[in-house]
Amino acid sequence: MACPTPARADSTGDVTATVVVAGGELSIIVPASADLGHGSPDEGISGQLGTVTVVDDRAQLAATWVATVTATDFTTGGGTPEETIPASTIDYWSGPATQDVGTGVLVPGQPTAAEAVPLATEPRAFSRTTGDGLNRASWNPTLIFELSPSTVVGVYTGTVTHSVG
Repeated sequence: MACPTPARADSTGDVTATVVVAGGELSIIVPASADLGHGSPDEGISGQLGTVTVVDDRAQLAATWVATVTATDFTTGGGTPEETIPASTIDYWSGPATQDVGTGVLVPGQPTAAEAVPLATEPRAFSRTTGDGLNRASWNPTLIFELSPSTVVGVYTGTVTHSVG
């Protein structure tokens, strides 16, 4: 009877291994509230809204996004025409980025005050036009209120909404 041959071990061996890189979400962080200042109808009012931040944790090959902004009318009292500042008379100025982390090109919607646009047009606030992986961008936009001479005294409240997609 023949002896069985022992199993032979190779001097090298390959193992196929995998890892998973998980991505997160694309989100936007805005201030809970803002006091934009005070003024008279003949002066107008402008003030900074506070830091707005887009966080892109999707870790994509094409990590691009666009942030837009809209607003409601600002009203006081009973919301009559004299107690309303229409969104169409409120200009938005994104200004420059206050933070830019990641790769790619970050583009402000309105880099200078001269380029401010009415909120009623739903302007582009900021965008990342190229890049990959994780990124983050922040800015501190300014709202400019053009007041009618018939605007009455009061504390006016409205909602400013930033969206990213």
